[in-house]
Amino acid sequence: MKILVTGCAGFIGSMQAIRLLERGDEVIGIDNLNDYYDVNLKLARLARLESYSNFKFIKLDIADREAMADLFANVNPQRVIHLAAQAGVRYSITHPHAYIDSNIVGFINILEGCRHNGVEHLVYASSSSVYGANTKMPFSVHDNVDHPVSLYAASKKANELMAHTYSHLYNLATTGLRFFTVYGPWGRPDMSPILFARNIMEGKPIDVFNYGNHRRDFTYIDDIVTGVTKVVDKPAEVNPEWSSENPDPGTSTAPYRVYNIGNNTLVHLLHFIEMLEEAIGKKAIKNFLPMQPGDVPDTYADVSDLIAEFDYKPDTPLEVGVNAFVEWYKEMYPA
Repeated sequence: MKILVTGCAGFIGSMQAIRLLERGDEVIGIDNLNDYYDVNLKLARLARLESYSNFKFIKLDIADREAMADLFANVNPQRVIHLAAQAGVRYSITHPHAYIDSNIVGFINILEGCRHNGVEHLVYASSSSVYGANTKMPFSVHDNVDHPVSLYAASKKANELMAHTYSHLYNLATTGLRFFTVYGPWGRPDMSPILFARNIMEGKPIDVFNYGNHRRDFTYIDDIVTGVTKVVDKPAEVNPEWSSENPDPGTSTAPYRVYNIGNNTLVHLLHFIEMLEEAIGKKAIKNFLPMQPGDVPDTYADVSDLIAEFDYKPDTPLEVGVNAFVEWYKEMYPA
């Protein structure tokens, strides 16, 4: 297939593009290569993609309305995997406008491109952060998620609402994927695994928020990519049993679906740090701090829908994933 992948120089986007390229798809990748974090890492990811003959890169900002309209008209992709976004919960506290520009304006440009160019299926990244103030565990796509606690989370919830509208109005098949704490090789340097690994290796303290009481559903990057690939191949369908009297947030009478992709395992943050210490061979100096604005104490994915409809469940053990991450980190950033 011809597949447009947005955010192709990003962590998940680059790994997803490689998976598609290796199975023979034609991939058109776009990215604005902004400086939210080290551009050199983005360029290194991009260099891996450009070694494939079935890959084409276009530098483009998804918030650029005219450029996006031209892109869709010229490329005419069959399917779209939309992974470009302004990421990060804490950054949204200090830079709110960046999230509106990229995650709202950018997303409407994606939807309009799909609508006007016959795209068969739009798969887009949502986030576990949409669960916000929810405390019922594990988080289910059939639960209400109307209480976000960060603008980042609100922007992702807005994406789901916008996608549903286009599914309803224009019969556009859309699937939102709520990712849970993705980690692994080629990860983002603003996320805790790299922040922790760097400081542990350099003998510097690591900041441990919520006094180490966080619990996360850590999901290895390969499992995420496998899940996205399975989903993009199966366009969302209507749920004929959907009832307006008892509305199910995860399905619809429109071709719209939402799924969690997580490891379905609660891991204490301190245990994750222990795994890093073992893989690195050095103890961390911990600086315990209170919970930060916008954070949630726990994330835990109910993936029963993913299993039922795709016969798939992320299952990479934490030790395997952490060891692979540390091996990559030492090669990428030699001491």
